[in-house]
Amino acid sequence: PRSEGANRGGMDALSEQPLFGAAAICVAIAALCHVKSLVEGSCSQVDQIWSVSPVLFLLYITFFDPSFPSPHPRLLLLSALVTVWGCRLTYNFARKGGYAGEEDYRWPVLRRIITNPWAWRLFHIGFISLYQNVLLLLIILPALQASKSPIDWSKDGPLAVCFCLLVLGETVADQQQWDFHQRKKKGGKPGDGDVKRGFLTGGLWRYSRHPNFFCEQLLWWNFYAFGCVGSGEWMHWTVVGTVLYTLLFQGSTPFTEYLSAQKYPAYAAYQRATSMLIPMPPKSPWPKELA
Repeated sequence: PRSEGANRGGMDALSEQPLFGAAAICVAIAALCHVKSLVEGSCSQVDQIWSVSPVLFLLYITFFDPSFPSPHPRLLLLSALVTVWGCRLTYNFARKGGYAGEEDYRWPVLRRIITNPWAWRLFHIGFISLYQNVLLLLIILPALQASKSPIDWSKDGPLAVCFCLLVLGETVADQQQWDFHQRKKKGGKPGDGDVKRGFLTGGLWRYSRHPNFFCEQLLWWNFYAFGCVGSGEWMHWTVVGTVLYTLLFQGSTPFTEYLSAQKYPAYAAYQRATSMLIPMPPKSPWPKELA
């Protein structure tokens, strides 16, 4: 019948729209995360795919989205860069036990704060399962703008180098934190003040309390810049993902610090002496609590 043909034609036209496939994958992942969370009684399912989903979304857009008949060179570059980012972050998450069933320590605290069962269910569905997964799709949307013009190595090259340097900065910061926790497990050497205090204040962490978070946020602004180069516009709608990603860190970082300050008495002195995100020279004199 004509109506069935029209419906089929409408669905075919819809499936050919940019991001339709990626959006469908995102919804499916969100649903699976929620079901898995209910079965396991844990809220870290999205944490486990945080470094994987953006890579999958970008690879889908680059190679399988019908809006792009052939892979765009700039999208190939972005896919390679984001894959490197994802592999590094996945490795760091895995070695900390992220795939061994351990739940992020912040979720149980939030459960104690959100005591109303219905409020928790709404938060669980709306924020943990849905919003976070949608955000992981939104942050790669500048790739759509990046595909609007041919690759220009005079602009794309420096951006790619900057992206790699930010990945390197994240790697160094995470490695320093890993090495510290290994020393902490062994009790540390005599005179190891950081182990005695319980938190790291050396290396990059001397200049920023969260150098890895700083690199992570700036990295996605760097990714957005590829969209600016591709479109020739400094401001376009795909910035929404980058802004929301930054806001997520601006909300979660103080919460993380609140928990650290509750656990470690000297952390307040560290907060006074060291910049929270942007690396800066520490305040002088260095607090005696941290000496």
